[in-house]
Amino acid sequence: MKGLDAIDRKILGLLQEDATVALADLSRGVGLSPTPCWKRVQKLEKAGVITGRVALLDPKKIGLSLTVFVSIETDDHSQPWLAKFASAVSAMPEVMDVYRMAGDVDYLLRVVVPDTAAYDAFYQRLIAAAPLKKVTSRFAMERIKATTVYRLPAPDVSEA
Repeated sequence: MKGLDAIDRKILGLLQEDATVALADLSRGVGLSPTPCWKRVQKLEKAGVITGRVALLDPKKIGLSLTVFVSIETDDHSQPWLAKFASAVSAMPEVMDVYRMAGDVDYLLRVVVPDTAAYDAFYQRLIAAAPLKKVTSRFAMERIKATTVYRLPAPDVSEA
Protein backbone atom coordinates (compact mmCIF):
# COMPACT_ATOMS: atom_id res chain seq x y z
CA MET A 1 0.00 0.00 0.00
CA LYS A 2 1.60 3.21 -1.16
CA GLY A 3 0.43 5.79 1.37
CA LEU A 4 -2.15 6.32 4.03
CA ASP A 5 -4.51 9.24 3.65
CA ALA A 6 -6.16 11.10 6.51
CA ILE A 7 -9.21 8.80 6.56
CA ASP A 8 -7.03 5.67 6.64
CA ARG A 9 -5.12 7.18 9.57
CA LYS A 10 -8.39 7.89 11.41
CA ILE A 11 -9.60 4.33 10.80
CA LEU A 12 -6.32 2.90 12.07
CA GLY A 13 -6.32 5.17 15.10
CA LEU A 14 -9.85 4.16 16.09
CA LEU A 15 -9.22 0.45 15.50
CA GLN A 16 -6.04 0.58 17.58
CA GLU A 17 -8.06 2.03 20.46
CA ASP A 18 -10.84 -0.59 20.14
CA ALA A 19 -10.89 -3.23 17.40
CA THR A 20 -14.42 -4.22 18.47
CA VAL A 21 -15.87 -0.84 17.48
CA ALA A 22 -19.08 -1.28 15.50
CA LEU A 23 -18.85 -0.45 11.82
CA ALA A 24 -21.53 2.23 12.22
CA ASP A 25 -19.49 3.93 14.96
CA LEU A 26 -16.24 3.58 13.01
CA SER A 27 -17.89 5.05 9.92
CA ARG A 28 -19.29 7.97 11.89
CA GLY A 29 -15.90 8.53 13.53
CA VAL A 30 -14.16 8.93 10.17
CA GLY A 31 -16.94 10.69 8.32
CA LEU A 32 -17.84 7.95 5.84
CA SER A 33 -20.89 5.81 5.24
CA PRO A 34 -20.50 2.15 6.32
CA THR A 35 -19.83 0.58 2.90
CA PRO A 36 -16.87 2.79 1.88
CA CYS A 37 -15.51 2.59 5.43
CA TRP A 38 -15.67 -1.23 5.39
CA LYS A 39 -13.98 -1.30 1.97
CA ARG A 40 -11.12 0.79 3.38
CA VAL A 41 -10.76 -1.57 6.34
CA GLN A 42 -10.64 -4.54 3.96
CA LYS A 43 -8.07 -2.74 1.79
CA LEU A 44 -5.91 -2.07 4.87
CA GLU A 45 -6.17 -5.75 5.85
CA LYS A 46 -5.36 -6.98 2.34
CA ALA A 47 -2.33 -4.66 2.20
CA GLY A 48 -1.06 -6.08 5.51
CA VAL A 49 -1.36 -2.76 7.35
CA ILE A 50 -3.89 -4.37 9.69
CA THR A 51 -2.35 -7.72 10.57
CA GLY A 52 -4.99 -8.99 13.00
CA ARG A 53 -7.52 -8.11 15.66
CA VAL A 54 -6.96 -9.48 19.14
CA ALA A 55 -8.02 -9.26 22.78
CA LEU A 56 -5.26 -7.80 24.93
CA LEU A 57 -4.79 -9.55 28.26
CA ASP A 58 -3.27 -8.51 31.57
CA PRO A 59 -0.47 -11.07 32.02
CA LYS A 60 -0.57 -10.90 35.82
CA LYS A 61 -4.29 -11.70 35.88
CA ILE A 62 -3.67 -14.89 33.94
CA GLY A 63 -0.76 -16.03 36.11
CA LEU A 64 2.14 -14.71 34.01
CA SER A 65 3.76 -12.31 36.44
CA LEU A 66 7.41 -12.46 35.35
CA THR A 67 8.75 -10.67 32.28
CA VAL A 68 12.35 -11.34 31.31
CA PHE A 69 14.36 -9.59 28.62
CA VAL A 70 16.91 -12.04 27.25
CA SER A 71 19.97 -10.79 25.36
CA ILE A 72 21.69 -13.33 23.17
CA GLU A 73 25.10 -13.23 21.57
CA THR A 74 26.27 -15.84 19.09
CA ASP A 75 29.47 -16.56 17.19
CA ASP A 76 27.53 -18.14 14.32
CA HIS A 77 25.78 -15.73 11.97
CA SER A 78 25.11 -18.22 9.20
CA GLN A 79 21.73 -18.67 7.56
CA PRO A 80 21.40 -22.30 8.77
CA TRP A 81 22.06 -21.23 12.39
CA LEU A 82 19.54 -18.40 12.13
CA ALA A 83 16.91 -20.70 10.63
CA LYS A 84 17.39 -23.20 13.46
CA PHE A 85 17.35 -20.50 16.15
CA ALA A 86 14.34 -18.67 14.68
CA SER A 87 12.38 -21.90 14.37
CA ALA A 88 13.19 -22.90 17.96
CA VAL A 89 12.30 -19.59 19.62
CA SER A 90 9.20 -19.15 17.45
CA ALA A 91 7.91 -22.47 18.77
CA MET A 92 8.40 -21.45 22.43
CA PRO A 93 5.11 -19.97 23.71
CA GLU A 94 6.89 -18.04 26.46
CA VAL A 95 8.66 -15.90 23.84
CA MET A 96 6.50 -12.89 23.06
CA ASP A 97 8.96 -10.94 20.87
CA VAL A 98 12.23 -11.72 19.10
CA TYR A 99 14.40 -9.01 17.57
CA ARG A 100 17.64 -9.26 15.61
CA MET A 101 19.70 -6.36 16.90
CA ALA A 102 22.53 -4.11 15.81
CA GLY A 103 25.32 -3.50 18.30
CA ASP A 104 26.85 -5.70 20.97
CA VAL A 105 23.79 -7.97 21.34
CA ASP A 106 22.69 -10.15 18.43
CA TYR A 107 19.12 -11.00 19.53
CA LEU A 108 16.72 -9.68 22.14
CA LEU A 109 13.77 -11.70 23.41
CA ARG A 110 10.86 -10.71 25.62
CA VAL A 111 9.81 -13.74 27.61
CA VAL A 112 6.76 -13.95 29.88
CA VAL A 113 6.42 -16.77 32.43
CA PRO A 114 4.69 -17.43 35.75
CA ASP A 115 7.81 -17.45 37.93
CA THR A 116 11.58 -18.06 38.10
CA ALA A 117 11.17 -21.85 38.05
CA ALA A 118 9.28 -21.58 34.77
CA TYR A 119 11.95 -19.23 33.45
CA ASP A 120 14.67 -21.71 34.39
CA ALA A 121 12.85 -24.46 32.48
CA PHE A 122 12.55 -22.11 29.50
CA TYR A 123 16.25 -21.17 29.78
CA GLN A 124 17.27 -24.84 29.70
CA ARG A 125 15.26 -25.39 26.50
CA LEU A 126 16.69 -22.19 24.98
CA ILE A 127 20.33 -23.08 25.50
CA ALA A 128 19.71 -26.58 24.12
CA ALA A 129 18.03 -25.23 20.97
CA ALA A 130 21.10 -23.75 19.22
CA PRO A 131 24.73 -22.96 20.08
CA LEU A 132 24.87 -19.60 21.90
CA LYS A 133 27.90 -17.60 23.00
CA LYS A 134 26.25 -15.59 25.79
CA VAL A 135 22.78 -15.35 27.30
CA THR A 136 21.95 -12.48 29.66
CA SER A 137 18.62 -12.35 31.49
CA ARG A 138 17.15 -9.13 32.85
CA PHE A 139 14.10 -9.46 35.08
CA ALA A 140 11.53 -6.68 34.88
CA MET A 141 10.53 -5.35 38.29
CA GLU A 142 7.58 -3.22 37.16
CA ARG A 143 5.83 -2.46 33.88
CA ILE A 144 5.47 1.31 33.77
CA LYS A 145 4.08 1.64 30.26
CA ALA A 146 2.75 -0.87 27.78
CA THR A 147 0.90 -0.04 24.61
CA THR A 148 0.02 -1.63 21.32
CA VAL A 149 -0.98 1.69 19.76
CA TYR A 150 1.46 2.94 17.14
CA ARG A 151 1.83 6.64 16.57
CA LEU A 152 0.79 7.07 12.97
CA PRO A 153 3.21 9.12 10.86
CA ALA A 154 2.02 12.47 9.62
CA PRO A 155 0.79 12.53 6.03
CA ASP A 156 3.17 13.58 3.28
CA VAL A 157 2.83 17.20 2.27
CA SER A 158 1.69 15.99 -1.17
CA GLU A 159 -1.32 14.25 0.47
CA ALA A 160 -2.64 17.39 2.14
